[in-house]
Amino acid sequence: MAWRSRRSFIVLLQGFSLRRRVASSLALVRLILVPVIFTAVYYLFAMASIVDRIVNIDAPVARNAERASVQMLDARRAETNYFLLHDPDDIARNREALRQLEKTIQQSRNLVPEERSTFDDMEAQATFYQASFDHAVKRLGESNLPPIQSLRAIVRTYQKDLDDVLVHSSGETRTRLIEMLRARIESFDTEVAAKVEENDPEIRQTSRDLATASQKIINLSTEIESRGWQRVQKDHQRARALLRRAEVIGGIISFITLLVSVWVSFILPRQVVRPLTDLKQAVDHAAAGNYEIEFNVKGDGEVVELADSVRNLISHVREKHDDAGKT
Repeated sequence: MAWRSRRSFIVLLQGFSLRRRVASSLALVRLILVPVIFTAVYYLFAMASIVDRIVNIDAPVARNAERASVQMLDARRAETNYFLLHDPDDIARNREALRQLEKTIQQSRNLVPEERSTFDDMEAQATFYQASFDHAVKRLGESNLPPIQSLRAIVRTYQKDLDDVLVHSSGETRTRLIEMLRARIESFDTEVAAKVEENDPEIRQTSRDLATASQKIINLSTEIESRGWQRVQKDHQRARALLRRAEVIGGIISFITLLVSVWVSFILPRQVVRPLTDLKQAVDHAAAGNYEIEFNVKGDGEVVELADSVRNLISHVREKHDDAGKT
């Protein structure tokens, strides 16, 4: 056999600790996954932040602005009814609508401090409207009721206008029909207000102040609502862009991680297994009777200890073999 020819077999071995090597391998594997995990966590929190702003800030502000417009219109409706009928229940409905409006303004101010000046303006207009309405209530309480016959004539005219609109509505579109009805309603309100105000110049001016203040509140609410939905749209666009960026960056990092993991799966096992393979070959040579084995070992660790044990074992076996040959 080739090994019986006493050829010298040299074992070149760089010692290391298997325990440390395994620990470093596991640490490297975990380290490879760190970019993937951190990237996923970063985009998850970024997306959660955008969704949280949409759900808890921008959309509620836009809805509150729409609600403020409705509440102001409710107050105006109660105001008009009071001017027409002098019913105390309309006063209560007007004041309740204003209380709800103030509550809505305060909620919105807390959500978007950057719109504070606009909400302060709305609150100032609401305060002015309430003071003007209270003055009108006090003034009308001191005056006589408007002539019932005149109000009945206004109502009959209003009813006739509505009947005419409905009779000729067959060829009109839905949008056009709504515009025509709104025009008739505004005309009715104007005539009622004019009838109430015609004998009292102070009430006439108060009514104009009420109309101006309420219209400013509605205009400001509309502007805030528009800006709120614009922010929601921008947040949607940011979320879509963030999702696309997450897909691209996540794909790149995953591909790089896959390449590194494949490289590590080839390199690390080779570094760990190769010294053990060299020791196995040395033992195989000794088992075949070739004890001319030289160990060139550097470093320390379990592999060096194992190599020393194999070297001692081979030396002991060689001594036994030599003693047996002499006898």
